[in-house]
Amino acid sequence: MNKEAKVLSKERKQYLKNKKHKQIMILLTQIGILVIFLAIWEILANKEIIDSFITSQPSRIWNTFMNLGSNDLIRHILVTTYETVVGFLLGTGLGILIAIILWWSDFISKVAEPYLVVLNSLPKVALRTNNHNMGRSRNTSNNCHGSCNFINSNNSRKPKWVFKN
Repeated sequence: MNKEAKVLSKERKQYLKNKKHKQIMILLTQIGILVIFLAIWEILANKEIIDSFITSQPSRIWNTFMNLGSNDLIRHILVTTYETVVGFLLGTGLGILIAIILWWSDFISKVAEPYLVVLNSLPKVALRTNNHNMGRSRNTSNNCHGSCNFINSNNSRKPKWVFKN
């Protein structure tokens, strides 16, 4: 590369300076909007204009985030990652094995076809054996642990809106 190619004209330098200035102004405006949004959210939650039980508030979220490490977060992340990888590998292995069996045997494939069509049309959440990991019921008098929320009318709550009246 020769020396003349490295030299920029005044116009080019001004253009690059304006472009950099514009990028900085965009970033500062984005940060400003975020800060204003968080401030308004915090003020509305403190004044109880919005229900902080539903929408929380930035200070509570920050405090929770800062205290995550004190509750063995790393150990929980490792356990979750391990369970995810093992579940993925088992599910993939089982799926490949079933696919090989269905490919190998035309008879088994034809027998299983209507069942596989029905299973494929179901929502994947409906295939769970239990809902114990999906939270506990708020109504302690029924021991369904969240698995009867749509059936038992005693377990329903009145709708609570974001804005208080």
